[in-house]
Amino acid sequence: MKLAFANNNSSVDVSDATFARDYNEPLIHQMVTSYLAGGRQGTKAQKNRSAVSGGGAKPWRQKGTGRARAGTSRGPLWRKGGVTFAAQPRSFEQKINKKMVRAAYASIFSELIRAERLHVVADFVVGNPKTKEALAKLSEINVPNAYIIVANEKADSNLYMAVRNVPYVEVTEVDGIDPVSLVKFNHVVITEAALKEVEGWLS
Repeated sequence: MKLAFANNNSSVDVSDATFARDYNEPLIHQMVTSYLAGGRQGTKAQKNRSAVSGGGAKPWRQKGTGRARAGTSRGPLWRKGGVTFAAQPRSFEQKINKKMVRAAYASIFSELIRAERLHVVADFVVGNPKTKEALAKLSEINVPNAYIIVANEKADSNLYMAVRNVPYVEVTEVDGIDPVSLVKFNHVVITEAALKEVEGWLS
């Protein structure tokens, strides 16, 4: 299939197997939730009855006092006692097979093309780290907010600095693409070199 450039009359050939996939919503949902779950810190910790200091001595003898039997003063019912089901550090990471990851990304890109939300440009370079220049390039293709994808090692510091203070505009390289941003942004701007890298990665 051919994808037309957003800023000129030329086009680029891409693979139908990669960019004409059916929309697989369950797979995309699994990919997005897995990505969000992997971003959770998971470092909270509390102390259970064995981790709380003290409580080694039996508070009173087993029988004869009239009180409820107790073996420690650090049980969950006690003041200064441990937490019943204490939270422990854990990982929220969800494993997804590599083939499923590639299929999910291919499905997302295919849907972006069908919805006319993917805009291909020859390149995206600004001469100076000026926000005005970056916004002018976006206005040329009539895109007010965008997720800009450039080829690996092709993103210069000028572009990053030009858009870092603009809400709803983000720049990333192909290796830094994430499913949440692809789904969230109304428009995705991708350079020709980056498109070929994505095609090689997903094919």
